[in-house]
Amino acid sequence: MHAMSGPVLLWGSPLDLPIAAVCTALSRLGTPMFLVDQTRLEETSIGIELDGVPTGWIQVGDQRCELDRIRSAYARPQDSARNEHAAAIDEALGCWLEMTPALVVNRLSAMGSNSSKPYQAALIAQAGFAVPDTLVTNDADALRRFWKRHGNVIYKSCSGVRSIVSRLSADEADRLAHLPTCPTQFQEYVAGTDYRVHVIGNEIRGHAIDSEADDYRYAGAAGVRLRPWQVPDDLAPRLRALSTSLGLVMAGIDLRRNPRGDWVCFEVNPSPGFTFYDDEDEAPLARATARLLSDG
Repeated sequence: MHAMSGPVLLWGSPLDLPIAAVCTALSRLGTPMFLVDQTRLEETSIGIELDGVPTGWIQVGDQRCELDRIRSAYARPQDSARNEHAAAIDEALGCWLEMTPALVVNRLSAMGSNSSKPYQAALIAQAGFAVPDTLVTNDADALRRFWKRHGNVIYKSCSGVRSIVSRLSADEADRLAHLPTCPTQFQEYVAGTDYRVHVIGNEIRGHAIDSEADDYRYAGAAGVRLRPWQVPDDLAPRLRALSTSLGLVMAGIDLRRNPRGDWVCFEVNPSPGFTFYDDEDEAPLARATARLLSDG
């Protein structure tokens, strides 16, 4: 069994804003922590036995942590497989995260649904949310029919790689010649206000986003206004259930409400960069994450 008095393990880079924010919040709570610092991989070693309940240790520099003492883990690993040593550390720690009885935010297997946006959209629909009509194609004629049916269409990455959501315009018609060599995901444009909801264990916090941009994340500070938003009582349990159905302890869920009043869910981010939405002074999202990890 994991020890509730043991440290919280964090896996990632101290330069990553959510990792840094959670470290600060844990320090304020007085919760011990151990950072598997990916900027120090050459100083890192690990030994794990996976027979039954996993046991073992991980060491960064001269600091060593017994893994069976970990109360919880917060995983935001970057792509660090620069060499065989880095890849071995990643693989071993990823295996431990899958098997440990400690709370993990989030297991890498649960994050996998976001690697294919069409696949995740199917899971979101199974959970009872409306999703935008979607076309993934390399056929320009199929796109033209889809575009004509919906009038307004956006395009974005199919994978978990972050991309800028853009509206397809008549000026881009000449780019359709490239479509056969670059299959792309297209969706009907859904009008309305953007909402981001963070599910953090049993806590749920929402923000409304006012922006004229197709993708508010790239609108610049002057083009975006974030407002704390009370998630409706009838919506909150549905969002918790959606997160749970994807195996996620923490999630960032992107929504709009269409003119018919349906909540349209675009995506569930399994490793949300929540600092974009967090108040720098109060840091409620970082504090909620730290409380979750401290409670184990």
